[in-house]
Formats: sequence, structure tokens, C-alpha cells
Amino acid sequence: MSFETVFLLAGVLLTLSIMASVVSSRIGMPLLFLFLGIGMLAGEDGPGGIPFHDYSVAYVVGYLALAVILLDGGLRTRLETFRVGLKPALSLATIGVLLTSGLTGLIAMWAFDLSLLQGLLVGAIVGSTDAAAVFAMLGGSGVHLNQRVSATLEIESGTNDPMAIFITITLIELLKHQVDSLWGAGLVFVAQFGIALPMGVLGGWLIVRMLKRLNLASGLYPLLVTGAGVALFALTNILGGSGFLAIYLAGMVIGNSRVRQLEHVLPMHDGLAWFSQISLFLILGLLVTPHEMVKVGLSGTLVALGLIFVARPLAVLLALGPFFRFKWRELGFIAWVGLRGAVPIVLAIFPMMSDLEGATLYFNIAFYVVLMSLLLQGMSLPWMARWLKVQVPPLPKPVRRENLGIYSEDDYELYVFEVKTDTLDEVPLRQLRFPSDARVAALFRGRQLIHPSGSTLLCQGDMLCVIGREADLTVLGKLFSGDAAPTLNRSFFGDFTLEAEAPLKDVAELYGLTLSQGQQDMTLGAFIVQRLGGQAVVGDQTDWHGIRWVVAEMSGGRVTKVGLMPCEVDRGSGNPSD
Repeated sequence: MSFETVFLLAGVLLTLSIMASVVSSRIGMPLLFLFLGIGMLAGEDGPGGIPFHDYSVAYVVGYLALAVILLDGGLRTRLETFRVGLKPALSLATIGVLLTSGLTGLIAMWAFDLSLLQGLLVGAIVGSTDAAAVFAMLGGSGVHLNQRVSATLEIESGTNDPMAIFITITLIELLKHQVDSLWGAGLVFVAQFGIALPMGVLGGWLIVRMLKRLNLASGLYPLLVTGAGVALFALTNILGGSGFLAIYLAGMVIGNSRVRQLEHVLPMHDGLAWFSQISLFLILGLLVTPHEMVKVGLSGTLVALGLIFVARPLAVLLALGPFFRFKWRELGFIAWVGLRGAVPIVLAIFPMMSDLEGATLYFNIAFYVVLMSLLLQGMSLPWMARWLKVQVPPLPKPVRRENLGIYSEDDYELYVFEVKTDTLDEVPLRQLRFPSDARVAALFRGRQLIHPSGSTLLCQGDMLCVIGREADLTVLGKLFSGDAAPTLNRSFFGDFTLEAEAPLKDVAELYGLTLSQGQQDMTLGAFIVQRLGGQAVVGDQTDWHGIRWVVAEMSGGRVTKVGLMPCEVDRGSGNPSD
């Protein structure tokens, strides 16, 4: 096959994959499933008829693509999510993966009549959730989860690869009789985390220093981050650590640095992450031979259903239930979003690279389980979020935002907001309460530029250019955008909201509530946090004295506003009450 033909096929497949996103949004099918499907159709059993069996190439592409995807995921992970989700996510990434792998392995041993070690190897291969699948589904499904659930899922998918890789490699070596001792294998696992943690944090810090000191063309900043990130990934692997964990942590350090160069890095890196996902799933789709998967169909279905309905839920319950204050509905949703994707298929290549007996069977099982997971769990994710009531109304966002490049850190930005609510019609600008650091720079009405003053009357549909800082975004969004779905927001947060700093005794007097002696000197926010077990996220609810109290707004980890509604009327889609 000539180079021109290869380039033609690569271009056509890439174009078809991108166009498939339109189909995905219309029919509700996971986009990653369509990428795999296009790869399979292009393969030797499909109309494309392309023979591809180079597992070493797929392995290299898979590793590199996953590294870029995890770097992008880290860049978009806020430190605030670690406050809420780090401990439960680490429990899932270690204990959860171990339990999921073990239970799934027992099911595979029974379904395929394998030995115990062989069954456990199957479980280890499919035991971890996939960052590419989770990030793609949470970002592209239009589902807005409460922070406790979303943070746990994001951090788990970014940190559970070391455990899955460790178990898989250990079991392969056991099957090949190459393990000297389980104690030595355990030390390898400790090294994976122990080396990756400082490497990731230090590497991210060094990359941030380079971004601040180097004066480059704007298009070079994302390439610098990607190149340095991949180098860090490789170096950590060479030293015996987990490159996946290191590059995810480095991305998180960079993304939370608030340097102005991020405005150049994030948009291009979003494209790189999508290109990595498309390339990865296309190649994995080409690699599989569909007619061979038919042979594992019945038993593979049993393994997939056992993983989805038995192993993952039990692992989530045991890893989170006794230690963390998750509500039952949150545990149910976390159990359901145990999405499998590229990681299990890449892990399934390990036995191929090790010339392990039965390696083709492991690969076909892993691929079949991934297809079932993406199809069954991925397509039902929005419905499950609504049914289990873990959604919160989306925060209002500007139509567009750009850094002004005035300061190297904590820079001012230009936000473009559209006036969506009719309650602002004919309201003069001077009556709006702006954050102290924010100013209206321009106003567009139709195609006309208006220089605003305090007496300028707003109209629905106006586009306002506002200069401010990131800390002002929530206030500005609510001020200009209004509630995108006001009925939903009122039914979720209640018709009235109170300041969290309000003395609890004043609230009790207003609503005729009875307080105990220890509650007399508390604020409303402190009382709600106490009722919720010491940690709160937007959307948390608790029932007290016939009223449902809802965390409506938070800032800097503190509750700032509390909504209330009669608790006998179960309105909205929040978490279950205490």
C-alpha cells in the first residue's frame, strides 16, 4: 500500500469520525462507540477490508494517546474538585479496582471455563474505568452532575490506571512463572505511586515556570506543554513510576496555575485530546476481527453484565459506603458510570506482547466488554442521572471569554454575555450590582455598537462586553444571563434563598423553628454543613422542621447561600435528603 493511499485512508477515517459527532448527538449514542465502529467497518471484516494486526503499533499509539488525554483531563481539573473527590476517588482507584477485578475475574473463570489466574487476568484487564470514556461522556452528554459525584468520577478515571496495570502485569508474570515473590510485586506497585506523585507535581511546576519565562509565538505554547508532558510521562515510566498518574497530576498543576498562556494552551489541547481519542479508537477498531468476537458473544455478555451489575456496584459499595458520606443515589450513579474504554483494550495487548497462551481470547473478551459498556452504560447515562437525581442546574456561562494579557497571573478577561431574561428589559445599567472589579466595556444591540453609560437601558438580546476576573464569573453570569431554566432552578433550589452567614437563631425566629442549646450561636451555613456531615457541594439537601434546605451557592469551599422549600413537595432533581 502506497503512502498516498495510507494518507487518503487516514484522512477519510478522521473526517468520518468527526462527522459522526453529529450523528452521536442526534441519536444519543456514545461518540467513542461510533469511533470504534468506524474502525471496525474499515477493518478486514468490514467494507474497508484493511488488514491490520500490528499490536506493537497499537500499543505505542494507545500509550501516547492515553497520555495526551490524561494531560488534557488534568488541565481541566480544578483544585476545588480535589477537596471534594480526592479521598473517595483514591479508594475507588485502589480498593475499588482490586475488588472489581477480582469479582469480574471469578465471573470470567466460570463463564469461559478458565483457571483462577486466567480469570483474574481477564478481570484485571477490564477492571479500571477509562479516562477517555469518562471525560468524553461527562463533557459531551450535557449532564451537569453535583460536584461530589463528578469530582469522584473524574479523579478516579485519571488515577486508577496504575492499579490496573500493576495487577495485569503481575498476573501475566504469574502465568509465565516469572514472579519471584508477591512482596516484590507489591513494592513495584508502591513505586508506581511513590515516584509518580513527586514527578507529576514537580514536572507540572517546571512546565509552569517555562510558560511564565519564555516569550513564544502563541501556537508554540500548547506544543511546549504537550512535548514536556510526554517527556515527563516517559521519564516517570523509565524510573519505575506510573507515567499516566504523573502526566495527569502535571496537567492539574498547569491548569490551576492561572498563567495567561493557558488561553493559548487549552483550546488547542482540546483538539489534541480529541485527535488522540479518535486515533486511538480507530486503531483499536481496526485491530479487532469482528468474526472472532462472535465466538465469545454469549460468555462475553455474561462477563460484561456481571461487571456492570454485580462487580462494579459491589466494589463501589465496599470502597465508598463504609468510609464516605455518599447518598445511596450517588453511589448508584457512580457504580453505573464505570465506563470501560481504551484502557482495557490497551491492557489486553499486554498478553499479546508477552506471547502469553490464550492472548487472543483475552483481547476479544476485553473488546466485547468495552463495546457492551459503551453501548449500555454510555447511552443510558443522561437517563440514569435524571432517575437517580444527581444533576444540578448548570451554572450560567458567558457566550465568549478571552484573556486581556495585562498580567502574567490572575489576569483580567473580557466576557461576552447575552441578556436572556425579560426582567432586565428597560433596566438602567446603574441599577445592576456589579462586582467591584468588573466594568461594562461595550454593548451591542442588533448590529449596532452602543457606548454604555449608567442611564443606558438594557433590552433582551443585548450582548454586553464585560471586563472582569474569573472570580466574578458566577455573579456576572447570574446578573446578565438570568436563569437559563428558571422553573427548574426554583424547583431545585427553592423559591427563596438565604445568606449562609445569617444567624441561625434569626432564621429560626422568622420561620418559627425550635433550636437546641448548641445551635443558638451557629450561622445557617455552619448548621447546614453540620447536618450534611462536614462537607457540602451545591445541590446537597437536608430536611429539617418540615423544610427542605438546599445548598444553593458556594465560594472557596464555603456555603454562601441556602435555598428552602416545603419538604413534603418533592420537586427538582437533587440528591435525596437526610
